[in-house]
Amino acid sequence: MTATSTPHLRDPATPLWWGTIVLRWITLAFALGAVLVHLEGYRRPELAWAGFAVMVVWSAVTTVAFARERTRWAGLVVADVVVTCGVMLTSPLVLSDAQYRAVAPLVTTVWASVAPLTAGTRFGAVGGVLGGVVVATATGFARLEVDLDVARDGVLLTASGLLVGIAATIARRSQAALAQAMRTEAATAERERLARSIHDSVLQVLARVRRRGGELGGEAAELARLAGEQEIALRALVTSEPTGPSGGESDLRAALQLLATPRVQVSGPAGEVRLPAAVGNELLAAVREALSNVDKHAGPSAKAWVLLEDLGGEIVLTVRDDGPGIPPGRLEAAEAEGHLGVATSIRRRIADLGGTSILETAPGAGTEWELRVPRPTKRTRGSR
Repeated sequence: MTATSTPHLRDPATPLWWGTIVLRWITLAFALGAVLVHLEGYRRPELAWAGFAVMVVWSAVTTVAFARERTRWAGLVVADVVVTCGVMLTSPLVLSDAQYRAVAPLVTTVWASVAPLTAGTRFGAVGGVLGGVVVATATGFARLEVDLDVARDGVLLTASGLLVGIAATIARRSQAALAQAMRTEAATAERERLARSIHDSVLQVLARVRRRGGELGGEAAELARLAGEQEIALRALVTSEPTGPSGGESDLRAALQLLATPRVQVSGPAGEVRLPAAVGNELLAAVREALSNVDKHAGPSAKAWVLLEDLGGEIVLTVRDDGPGIPPGRLEAAEAEGHLGVATSIRRRIADLGGTSILETAPGAGTEWELRVPRPTKRTRGSR
């Protein structure tokens, strides 16, 4: 299986589904006992048995359906609430006036409490609450009045649906986060393995061609320039951070470390510097452009230093070289001539991220970029 494949994951709420199945049969046994105890006082005993038969059949149907992931249909869960309320609403036709005065249990008794739980398991907290409210409302109609007992049952039904719904939602979010982390870890490990392999072979050859060609001059210098461009492009490829469908996050420190060469030194914090993938990719692209300018304009012997600082609310990147520097007015002239590398690839990228870019340079004093970007605030994730 490749690092980017997405295997079918077992529903993390499966234990909750099995809990509702077991509870349904336990409460069905309790309902049978209630029917037997109150049978002689029923107004229509045959209707009570008919309602109980529906409960038995429906319990069997939901057991078979909810035991398998592929048949846990939303419509079946809605039908569960409807069937539960329908059987419950036969109670006024079954119970006698004396049983109502004695607050005898309804036909469904505690069996009715399972439907809000299945709604919460399938639809989350909102579904559990709605299921509890619907069953509680049906309880009030079946009791022919709303008293303290009905209100208490309504609170319990709604709360149980809410709690089970929250548990199901948390389980699904946790599994999704774990699966994404595992995919990212596998993709990162593969990317680093390829980067090491390429660094030990192709990149070293390109770097040697670039250095030797620069020393020889002439046509060899042109080959050196092309080799340098390919080296930069290949480094950009192997440092691209894999992202998931939602964008995810990337470790800027790890991505910058892969830019290190004998001429480029990279320093950063001891731990990860995780940013939204889009932000990390833009910062990485700006650094690559700055290093590309060093390679093109500072000469084959120039060295560069990249410093990453995580100041909590702000990310600071400094790219410095010991080249000849940029003459005054050169950048403005290049932009007027249509060469927009600095304006577009560095300054505009940083500005789009809400940051600032400061260039300090002078003839014979090298060049230093200071890129400051505010750390994006984390947004609350919605349910999946």
